[in-house]
Parts: sequence; C-alpha cells; structure tokens
Amino acid sequence: MSSRPATLERRRSLYEEAAEIIDREYDNVLELEDVARRIATSRRQLQRAFAEAGGTSFRSHLAAVRMRRALELLETGAVPVREVALTVGYRQPAQFAKAFRRHHGASPSAFRRLNGDRGAARSPQSLQALAA
Repeated sequence: MSSRPATLERRRSLYEEAAEIIDREYDNVLELEDVARRIATSRRQLQRAFAEAGGTSFRSHLAAVRMRRALELLETGAVPVREVALTVGYRQPAQFAKAFRRHHGASPSAFRRLNGDRGAARSPQSLQALAA
C-alpha cells in the first residue's frame, strides 16, 4: 500500500524542516519531541518523515551531522578532542569518542594522528585504514 502524493509531499516537507533545524542547532540538545512540536507535527509523523523521506532516523541524522562537523574540527588539529565533543553537542567526551568510533570506525585521536601524520585523511573512507 503506497501513500498518497500529498502525504509523501507533507512528509518530505517535515523532513526538510527538521533537517534544517538539526543543521543549524546540532550543537544543542535536540529531542525528537521538541523538534516535532516546533514544526507543528506529532512525534510519530516526524519519525515517519525521517524514515520515508530521509531514509534514516532522527537520531541517526543528528549523529551524522555532528560527526561530519567533528571531522572538520579534527582536521584543523587546533581544537582538543574534549572541545570538539562539546562543540558538536556531546556533554561527555567519552560519549563523543564512542559515537565517533561507531560512525567512522576509528577514534577521534586516531583520526587526528592519521590526519597530522599524512595530511591525507580528508574523508571517512580514509579512516578505514585505522580500523584494520
């Protein structure tokens, strides 16, 4: 059973609105319920929007945005890992390190070492060498 075109369009719109909020405010505490309320929808409708229009979940999308920004900060080499964690919205550096490893296959410090040693770690794929 497929959804009506109007339903699909509404879910795409909800996804885009929520994704914009995440892109702007990834460094804050963001909860599905709060974002849903801000864009005038239910928690369940927003979950459906992320699944259908985004092919992901709210939490996974938020983590991906945070991890992308963390890579950028770690590439500069100037910001301590603890500061990167706080900057991208993690209150606990250990929680950040665990999420980074799960997302990229290597720890933030290992990424920084590779980046500093070779200057070539410009993509998550280059981290796979660290995990092997």
